[in-house]
Amino acid sequence: MSLSTSILLTIALAPLVGCLLAGFLGKFIGRAGSHSVTILGVAISCALSFYVLYQLSFGGAEVYNQNIYTWFQIGQLNASVGFLVDRLTAMMLVVVSLVSLLVHVYTIGYMADDDGYTRFFSYISLFTFSMFMLVMSNNFVQLFFGWEAVGLVSYLLIGFWYKRPTAIFANLKAFLVNRVGDFGFLLGIAAVLYFLHTLDYATAFGAAPGLLGKTLQITAGTHWDAATVICICLFIGAMGKSAQVPLHVWLPDSMEGPTPISALIHAATMVTAGIFMVARMSPLFELSSTALSFVLVIGATTALFTGLIGIVQNDIKRVIAYSTLSQLGYMTVALGVSMYSGAVFHLMTHAFFKALLFLGAGSVIIAMHHEQDMRYMGGLRKYMPITWITMWIGSLALVAVPFTSGFYSKDAIIEAVGLSHRWGAHYAYFCVMAGALVTGLYTFRQMYLTFHGKERFTVVAAHGHGAHVEHRDDHGHHEPGVMHEVPKESPWVVTLPLILLAIPSLLVGFFTVGPVLFGGWFGSAIHVDEANNMLGELGQEFHGSLAMALHGFTQLPFLLVLAAFAITTYVYLFNPAMADRIKNALKPFYNVLNHKYWFDALYFVVFARGSTRLGRLFWKAGDTAAIDDVMVNGSVGLVHRIAATMRRLQSGYLYHYAFAMILGLILLLGGYWLVDSGFMGHGLVGQ
Repeated sequence: MSLSTSILLTIALAPLVGCLLAGFLGKFIGRAGSHSVTILGVAISCALSFYVLYQLSFGGAEVYNQNIYTWFQIGQLNASVGFLVDRLTAMMLVVVSLVSLLVHVYTIGYMADDDGYTRFFSYISLFTFSMFMLVMSNNFVQLFFGWEAVGLVSYLLIGFWYKRPTAIFANLKAFLVNRVGDFGFLLGIAAVLYFLHTLDYATAFGAAPGLLGKTLQITAGTHWDAATVICICLFIGAMGKSAQVPLHVWLPDSMEGPTPISALIHAATMVTAGIFMVARMSPLFELSSTALSFVLVIGATTALFTGLIGIVQNDIKRVIAYSTLSQLGYMTVALGVSMYSGAVFHLMTHAFFKALLFLGAGSVIIAMHHEQDMRYMGGLRKYMPITWITMWIGSLALVAVPFTSGFYSKDAIIEAVGLSHRWGAHYAYFCVMAGALVTGLYTFRQMYLTFHGKERFTVVAAHGHGAHVEHRDDHGHHEPGVMHEVPKESPWVVTLPLILLAIPSLLVGFFTVGPVLFGGWFGSAIHVDEANNMLGELGQEFHGSLAMALHGFTQLPFLLVLAAFAITTYVYLFNPAMADRIKNALKPFYNVLNHKYWFDALYFVVFARGSTRLGRLFWKAGDTAAIDDVMVNGSVGLVHRIAATMRRLQSGYLYHYAFAMILGLILLLGGYWLVDSGFMGHGLVGQ
């Protein structure tokens, strides 16, 4: 049985149709019409994605790999629009479409009072289409199209509130940082074409073993392994999209966008693109142990050091943002030890509980009238019971408590790194193990500051401004901790997605860990050399989901989570004053984390300000001095001087012109006589 082309086209194009209808006809169909058409389009894609997953898993459907449309052909190079739909693609389609659908529904409540309501629905629907094109592509050209499309739409969504200078700065930052990564990605694709003479996945992967022994001379006298160069260049693209150190700086600032897009970017779309891409390119990455070690070290560094920053954040969304960075590091570590299916499995479970946490944070922000500083929250559990319970479920999954979905995916990664003998594995094992403690610290701190302890906000009279108007000072800034009414639970369009996301955050890992990780469920979609098969070793000790969870209670990661729980419970529930004492005692360390290791300052001084000053220098020396002063103004001055001289010869008197004509005629006749008499021909010259 083969999958239907029409079904796959419908999956990809339904969100695009909704985007176009909401974008171009939003004024005519109104708010209800805009969210209806976009939700319908994503719902159709979601239902058909589940159908495709079922057919590939249980219906006996074969892998679909066909070209649908020829984009262009230059000589032997053929670029087509085509789909490769295997179980890896099917899983990504289900995750992206389901999270996107719930975010669409959630947006009805969150953006209810926003003037850009229809525009926002159009953007997020376009975002979903772009991600579908990326994960369904069967060639590098279409992959790059989807890659750049999600980058473009993320730029539009991060800067959605374009009247805010911080939002414009954030979306420009995201755009520029991703261009750095995309430059490496494009070089990697060019290297694939140069060595393998194709941009088609199947053909390239089939010819990949031919890369062994081939080298590339980048600088004189140095020869680089071709597979290593290709994989590192491709991974640099993933470092930008999936926000790995040092290209991670854009992701926390993306919080300037509305909360629904934060959930969509961080959970299911843009940041997972890099993880998916490396997993798809496993036949190439398996050829280079050097490239995999590079991936491993970058991922481990991101997992630990960005998680540490989350401990000192006070903005509820930024804590979750740094959590995303850390968890992406775990996925990258899994890729680095050739555990591609483990990385994608953690991608899936993380998508559910991270979307839950972001949407839960958005529910809190609604209740707090757009207050995001946790220092002005506290005691919200009695006002928001559904948000409180669902966010605790997401938090337990994030810290990988046994039986939650996050446990099954995260614990397997830690165990695989411990078994690996790849260069950098010992460093990575320390980072992911320490990351378990760090994750517990910032997660439990966030929950206690938000929902527990005493209330740290003040309710004041609205003074006629209405119940939902933010209290602002004379400068237009929000006054922290001041509200016009008591917090209350969000409407059902907000809480229903929370409940629906809490279910897979708890259960999906228990039911899927066996087949996905240890049952070879991905099949030929992922290639791992036998020598690198860490999951094979882990599988020998796997005796079912129940036994794995029970065993997890005795392992070091869970003990570290317990330690984090004990520390945060004591500090933030029983002795809140200790938090400030700890901060003062660790002031140097706190400053390092609070300044985010000075990455932003370094990039601003060296690259932003440095390139601006360099450009100004070139402008003054080149454009102003060389071009304007010398070429433009200089030529104008020369013409002016010549014209001034010639003007003196133009007296306007007729006898002057007659004299000049007679003089010219005499000179002309004299020259002719000299030539004719031989003086100029060979007489005088010959002498």
